[in-house]
This record gives sequence, C-alpha cells and structure tokens, in this order.
Amino acid sequence: MTNKIALAIATMVATSAMAQGIIHPKEGTTAASADGKMRITLVAKKQNYSMAMRESHDGDINSPKSVNVSPDGKKYYVNSLEGGKTVVFEMGTNRKLKTISHNFTDAGSKQLWAPASGLFKWHKQWNNPNTFMGKPVEATFSHGGRYLWVPYYRRTYDNNAVEPSAMAIIDTQRDEIVRLMETGPLPKMVATSHDGKTLAVTHWGNNTVGLIDISSSNPNDWHYTKLLVVDYELPLNFGNRHVNRDTESGYCLRGTVFTPDDQYLIVCCMGGAGGLAVIDVKNQQYLGRMQGMMGNVRHIVLNNGYLYLSVNSSGYVQRIKLDRFMEAAKKMTNKLGRIDGWENCKVGAGARTIEISPSGKYIFAACNNASRLCVVDTRTMKMIAEIAVDSYPVGLDISNDGRYVLVTSQGRKNGGGNAVNIYQIDYPEPEPVIQEPSPAPSDTTAAATATTGDSGGNLTPQSMMKWLSTPTGQVTAGAIAAIVIAAIAVPVSMKRRNRKKTK
Repeated sequence: MTNKIALAIATMVATSAMAQGIIHPKEGTTAASADGKMRITLVAKKQNYSMAMRESHDGDINSPKSVNVSPDGKKYYVNSLEGGKTVVFEMGTNRKLKTISHNFTDAGSKQLWAPASGLFKWHKQWNNPNTFMGKPVEATFSHGGRYLWVPYYRRTYDNNAVEPSAMAIIDTQRDEIVRLMETGPLPKMVATSHDGKTLAVTHWGNNTVGLIDISSSNPNDWHYTKLLVVDYELPLNFGNRHVNRDTESGYCLRGTVFTPDDQYLIVCCMGGAGGLAVIDVKNQQYLGRMQGMMGNVRHIVLNNGYLYLSVNSSGYVQRIKLDRFMEAAKKMTNKLGRIDGWENCKVGAGARTIEISPSGKYIFAACNNASRLCVVDTRTMKMIAEIAVDSYPVGLDISNDGRYVLVTSQGRKNGGGNAVNIYQIDYPEPEPVIQEPSPAPSDTTAAATATTGDSGGNLTPQSMMKWLSTPTGQVTAGAIAAIVIAAIAVPVSMKRRNRKKTK
C-alpha cells in the first residue's frame, strides 16, 4: 500500500471520527468483557483541557505523546511533545514528582553533550545549534531502569526536521538529564536489547537506524557503532518549501524491537511500500524488508513466541509465530521477502500503541480515531472489551503487575487530547508481576560499598574519585558524605577485626 492510499484511508477514518465529536469520559467510567470476567475502570486522569476540573488539571500535560512505566512499577513518565517536558508521576497516587524540561542553551548544556559521532550530516551552519527546545516522543529504559532515553522529534528551529535531532538520557534516581546525544533526523522509536548492551534509535525522517553501544555503566562511554539504511537514505533537499514530514519521510520507520536472542532487530515501515525491516544486529547489517502483513503497520511487540503488530489505518492487531517469521526473513532475496498466514483481530480505528499484560493473555490497544482502549484475548485473537478514552489516544503502557493501563491522548487540530487516562484492570485471574533487573547502584551506595572493602579492592585516590563521580563526572555532596562516613567507619571496623584475630 502506498503512502497516498494509506493517508487517504487514515484521513477518511479521521474525518468520520471528527464528525462523532470530541469525547472526554469522566473518572469512574467502567466497561466489562462480554462474560463479565474482566472489568476496566477509569480511576484517574491528568488533563490540560479544563481548568475547572482542578483535581485532575495539570498545565504540564501538553500534547502527551507517550507514557513509560518504570520497571519497578513505582513511577511513570509522560512525554509532553509540544510542551517540551517529561513529567514524572508516582504510580498509584498519581502525585507529580518532577517536571523535566527539554529546553537547552549552547552554554548551559555544553557539559552534557556526547562527542559527535560523525554519522549525521548538517544541511546548514547554525549559529547556536544546541540552543533549542526538544520535543520528546517515545522512550526506553536501560540498565535495569536506571536510565530513560528520550528522543526528540526535532529541534525547534528545524521546521522541516532535516537536521540531526537529539536524545536525552535521564537518570531516574534523580530524574535529571545527565547526557545528550545526537541522532538522525526525526527519531521516534528507541529500543533496548535484552542483554542491555545495545540501544537502537529509529529515524522516521530518512529511513535510517542507529545502533549505540551502552554496555558500560558509565554514560560517558556510550557511543554509536553503526548507522544502517533501510533500502535507501531519503534525500532531504526540500529547499525552502514547507514539508509535511508525517507523510514525506520515506518508509516512516516506527515500531522497533529486538528478538529475544538480541541477534535481530525488527522495524515497522509505516509508510512507503510498507512491511517489516529486518536488521542483523550481531553483524550490523540490513537484511531487507518482509511483506505479507497489512499496510501501515505502526507498533510491534514480541511475547510468548509471537510477533504482534498494530495496523493503524485499518485498525487491526495481527500476529504470527516469530520463528516462522525469522525463518522466512533469513531466506530473503534481493532484500525482499514475504510471509503469509497472519492471524487478525479487528479493534478500533487508528490502532496505535499496543502492549501486552504480564501473563501474555491480553493485548491493550490505543485506538486513535475510535477514541477507545481495546482489549484482545491472545488465546482466541478476539476483542473482548473496550472503553472510551479522551479523544485521539496514541501512547500506552502497562504497570509491571498489570493492574494499571495508562493511555496518552495527544489531540488533533486543537481538539481532544491533552490528557493521560489511568485505568484499573480487574482480571479474571491475578496477573503475575514482571520482575526487572535491579538498576545500577546510586553514587552514594557505590561509594559506601567500595570503601567498606566489600569490593575486594584497595582504595586509591583514583578509585575514590571514580566512586565519588556522577555519570557526568561531577562530585555530589551525598557521595562526599558517604566517603567521610566510610572513612570513619572503616578504621573502627578494622580495629574490631584485629581484636578478634588476637583473641
């Protein structure tokens, strides 16, 4: 399906949705599955469309694009695209903990920038290239949840999104930006490998995917290893004319996921000739595009041996066995392949982000044009429940115990959106709790552990400075305090040990 056909279908569906009017469901709204065994309740929301609703109003919610629940389930992060902010909330209470600004100046952010990789081309010389507001899109966690990676749709001065954009890395222990890295034009999706060693950033703007080595625990060591091209790199010679980069972006690369063995990366081609691009991560090589699924695929997730897709224009969720898909992908010729036999489930129009419950039994889909949260039973591939959402939902995530589903509604043409809906899910059977690896220890913990001798090494001036330093090389007061306390405690402890030896 071509870009024009997909765009026409999406426009028709959107026009129909607009005719139905904007909806803002009230807290307390409920829905249930046909058999009554699953119940969904809108228990809270954060919104910026009505100041009269004081309890739920939050001025930092401005065109929220995505939401990400921390691996430990304690916090969730909302990316306000047009507001240039990432807003941090406490899970359960929905209390706002912090607002992280993505406004930068050349001088103020100088110490945060990673060295240039040389992979990304600038089309013109800017006087202050690092003075801009970043528009946060999606996000991914790394290092057991210690860091959150947030790419920017574009730098605010770059109207056609042709220049290299950027990505912020947030330390979730302090909820502060500790590193900035360049990206290609218009990055949207980011994904972390299961072994935590590689991060992929997918560029909607020119058909490229960047691979970053994040194997070190020190952000200063993270660096690009490869920039891969999906079929062709889109020329960005638009001149002075205004360009709609939602459609004039080649394959419009979107959903991105690593296979469980981390050997391959699968990327959705939402535009162009469509399909799924397959990259050999181990050999850092683009293999080609697989077709056979519906056109306009937007998001992708893997679970229990299945590959799941959301199909935006027609409003479907599709799946196929991952091993079947990869077997066919490895047999591609001339960088093209095809696989049929997909299972399909019709959900709401404009299926955007999809996520799977901890048990793998249920898929939740944010359906933009239908303004619905839809639930699919993966055992039957049938939709079993749906509930209203503030108009035009796009982003979605699930708490690690499955109890809460959070949906962001971005809005469209000054209508709908500007809301985060929090739903409580009552399942037929309790869902398991996903246990994620523990994040890297905090600076003060690392310092205290090191100085007590638990690491088995000798304390030197060099190692002390390493323990004292934050990821950006700054020395914190807390770390100094930990060293001072440890410096007092260690001699006392050693004396006690010596006394025991002499007895």
